[in-house]
Amino acid sequence: MPIQPATLQFAEDGTPRSERFDDVYHSADGGLGQARHVFLGGNHLPERWRGRDRFVIVETGFGLGLNFLATWAAWREDANRPRMLHFISCELHPFKLADLARLHARWPELAPLAAELRAQWPVLASGMHRLHLAGGQVCLTLYFGDVREGLAQIDARADAFFLDGFSPAKNPVMWSARVFHLLSRLAAPEATLSTWSVAGEVREGLRRARFAVEKAPGFGGKREMLRGALHPEARVRPLPAPPALRRAVIIGAGAAGTAICERLCARGWEVEIIDSADAPGRGASGNHAGVLRPQPSFDDNRMSRITRAGALYGWQRIREAWACGLKLRAAACGVFHLARDAEHEAKMRAVVERLALPEELLRQADAGEVSKIIGWRVPYGGWHFPGGGWVQPPSLCAANLAAFPNRVRAHWSCLVAAIERRGECWHALGTDGRAIANAPVMILAAGVGLVSFSQAANVPVFSARGQVSVLPATAGSAPRAVVCQGGYVTPEVDGLRCAGASFDVGDPDFSPRLVDQQANLAKLDSILPGYAAGLDASAIGARVGFRPVSPDRLPLVGTLPADSQSDLPGLYVLSGFGARGLAWASLTGELLASLIEGEPLPLERELADAMNPNRFFTRRTQKRITDKRLSGVTL
Repeated sequence: MPIQPATLQFAEDGTPRSERFDDVYHSADGGLGQARHVFLGGNHLPERWRGRDRFVIVETGFGLGLNFLATWAAWREDANRPRMLHFISCELHPFKLADLARLHARWPELAPLAAELRAQWPVLASGMHRLHLAGGQVCLTLYFGDVREGLAQIDARADAFFLDGFSPAKNPVMWSARVFHLLSRLAAPEATLSTWSVAGEVREGLRRARFAVEKAPGFGGKREMLRGALHPEARVRPLPAPPALRRAVIIGAGAAGTAICERLCARGWEVEIIDSADAPGRGASGNHAGVLRPQPSFDDNRMSRITRAGALYGWQRIREAWACGLKLRAAACGVFHLARDAEHEAKMRAVVERLALPEELLRQADAGEVSKIIGWRVPYGGWHFPGGGWVQPPSLCAANLAAFPNRVRAHWSCLVAAIERRGECWHALGTDGRAIANAPVMILAAGVGLVSFSQAANVPVFSARGQVSVLPATAGSAPRAVVCQGGYVTPEVDGLRCAGASFDVGDPDFSPRLVDQQANLAKLDSILPGYAAGLDASAIGARVGFRPVSPDRLPLVGTLPADSQSDLPGLYVLSGFGARGLAWASLTGELLASLIEGEPLPLERELADAMNPNRFFTRRTQKRITDKRLSGVTL
């Protein structure tokens, strides 16, 4: 559903107000005071989080972000604060960045925190957006969309609930029975809640959802508020046990392996990473430049939603790496995906109109505009991703490992012949049978080499050979943005540009082939008519890589099943990226780190489930995959 931003208005007394709901965003007696009294005080914070490793708060209306900023400020000032503060909030009508800045100026005591929040304020697209603040110790997960859909898709165990929103009379959806029961599903043992509303239907709805509530003194001119706790006899899912030792071994130092390495190290883990190459990003992640952008579809299917979330999160991580001074080669120069003909262009326009995403994420551009921007005349327009661009994968991999150098030990030029669990640890064994490294957690991010390990032999990952052509280029030459259409071509990057690429499942040939060079030049000429004229396919550079592909083209992120009935404890897989490694690596690294830690997930449950390796271990799915393998069908 397209997101309609909030419209900034004020009541006569200057209190921020919503015309849509005919109600104010906070008490006329002061928004910050209300946040501290009703939501922090009503949940007995900061007292309840002291001595905890992690504390999770779920909120039903983000609004101006005052409750979050007040909570963050209280966390920052508390010497006994938890190591991690997770704050998850739903908002159907988020404010635009400029409006947030205008609102936040009213509370100068929160200025540094508000500025850091706005610096990461996400594109107003539906779905989940994860922001890392306070050096990664404060994690804000925003769901833009209907609160009922958001709460149903959140995967977390909340220690406290902030029930905020416009009054039940003005916005009954926020106070519906479904919302209250969804909150109960998310509750951790001894979860508490608070809200400014004491309406009878609110009290009764919470009671029916197994919350015990009571009235308490309200804030300012409001005589009463409501606070409560999950009923002691209410059924709750057991809390995931955090790892006793934060140590992991990762096999594979490509985009996948280095992404999960960086995300674990950010949480204080010590990691040993092993690769058969002499440096990171030498396998499928070794191309000179690749494309990072979303992949829209008319029905906004799971592939599209995961790719959109991945592209947005990927660029966020790149900006954070730059802010830390890491040498990561990338440029958000924009990406164009051009139509093949007039009919295709009309269909692409229909997708843009149906999705109605913010223009900084996706817009339609005509042929004239595209031609002017890229510096080459094209016959048809198509999709424009203004925030997309190119990334140099080896530099991304190196930056991931350089982010926490004191927590990473790399083993280069080491071939892992087998893995074995001994006691509480997994051991990576070399060709001589000796252990290269061991840890309680092992992550297989070895690309197409995943299935060489006996524990992963039945995982349906297939090898797709890809050959990219590398052309000499001068600075400022066309195209000046990434252009796609059946293939892709990048701008000049360090005197070279990439064009391609082939995608051949089950082809084991390591050597560059002239026929693939010719095919890449044909694609290039289709993208930019006349561009390949005079280029000699036998005289340009080429690189061959092998990308891991799953049958449904979605990644594999999670525990590695031993069979259809059980898991192998402490063994995880991160693979199946196919041709979308740049779009998926950072987000899936965060997803897997969250799964391992038992933290709230960074994206919707539906999308996380769609990437769970166990999806292929039902009897029906296994039979279908086996039948296709036997029949020689290309998956």
